Amino acid sequence: MPKTSSHRDEIVEQAAALAQDIAEDLDSILITVFPDADTLDTLRPGETDVETASAVARAVAAEMAAFSVEVFVQRADKSAFRRWMQGREDTQENRCAWIDRKGLLQGAAAMQALGLPAPDASAPPSFGKKPGPIADQLLAAFEDEAGGDFGDISDALIAAGRRDVLDLAIRKLGEREGEDATDELIGALLGVAEGAMIGPSGWADLVALPVALPMGGAPDAIALGDGLLATGALAPTEEIRFLPGWRSPDAMADLDPVAVRRVLIDLVAGVEPRDLPPADTDELAAKGFGVLLGVRIDWSLPIWDAIAAAGGLPNDDDDESPEDAKRAPLLDRWRRAVFQANEGCVPLSVVPLSDVGEEIASFLEEAGEQTGGLMEIREFIATARNEAGGEEVVCRAEIVGASLELSLYTEDGRFLDARTWFDGQLPTSVEDMPKLLATFVRLLAP
Repeated sequence: MPKTSSHRDEIVEQAAALAQDIAEDLDSILITVFPDADTLDTLRPGETDVETASAVARAVAAEMAAFSVEVFVQRADKSAFRRWMQGREDTQENRCAWIDRKGLLQGAAAMQALGLPAPDASAPPSFGKKPGPIADQLLAAFEDEAGGDFGDISDALIAAGRRDVLDLAIRKLGEREGEDATDELIGALLGVAEGAMIGPSGWADLVALPVALPMGGAPDAIALGDGLLATGALAPTEEIRFLPGWRSPDAMADLDPVAVRRVLIDLVAGVEPRDLPPADTDELAAKGFGVLLGVRIDWSLPIWDAIAAAGGLPNDDDDESPEDAKRAPLLDRWRRAVFQANEGCVPLSVVPLSDVGEEIASFLEEAGEQTGGLMEIREFIATARNEAGGEEVVCRAEIVGASLELSLYTEDGRFLDARTWFDGQLPTSVEDMPKLLATFVRLLAP
């Protein structure tokens, strides 16, 4: 039954008041518009008053725009929604969580879909030509942790390509406080540069998957990236698009903040980054590490219908959810499969671009003993092959408790050598070692 004009006005006023209350806490908002009563009833069972829903959408968008919140709009689609709901529990929370990732409208197009005027385009901050005063302003913001202006100022400078200002600020801080402070500032600038309010969801950032490469060469980058995405280990609100081809961690470490932002813009546009071309895989394998480069699209957009249903913004909850706990083993299982299929290839963790060096260093520190164990096994087999005088060397691998006993023979049964490795010395679990060994020596049946 259609609502009366007074009832409709009351609903719209309540929605506008809620939008005013929460707007300062938001950077973006997603509003759904409904083409007809049937579509509205499909997505929001029991609601058929399209006129009221449209009035609420316009009022909320107007309030959000007044607070400079970026407004996204999606046109409800019954078929797409029903496909998305398949396999999901029919709850209000799930119904409100649907996002049309391929058809979101933003900017002037979003406001036009609501019948509202396009927001005035805000001019980017202007900076003087002389870098000195601006560099001092940047350093003051960096040192004033409570002020919160550093992110905005540095983002504007990076977007404007003001490398002169950034370099001067880094140099001034180094002269005044030393190398540690300089490293901290560079890290903060890189952190700002690798993420921005761009992309189909309103936020995108650069991510990287460092991989310890086997001595035999790098595996197929596309297959490796696709394999990770197929594991189900990523959060539902996280979309990662990996570039084909391997990148050099050394080249990544040489990027300045302005170049990092250009890489992000290129990846969001779906083109090869000019500042970070593919690397030579033989050279990467010789150095031991390669990196898959990707852009992460954040689909955790605040959705107006969900906020309205809850009566406000949800409380932040940093505790691990049951869903997060289920995803972690999927990632570990995938890593083991990659390791076994590619002669010791070890994918590390997906990290921000600026954390690649730290992730590799941490891996080398933690896995030093295990990596050494694998090298010792390879050297152990190589020595036996020299002693075999051209005969094929075969291996009997026996698991004894938490240890792995390897006995080497020539193909005709002549004993060559034997040795034991314990669990902490191995690059993978004792149970998984025979599969790894089989990639470089023939195993005898147990």
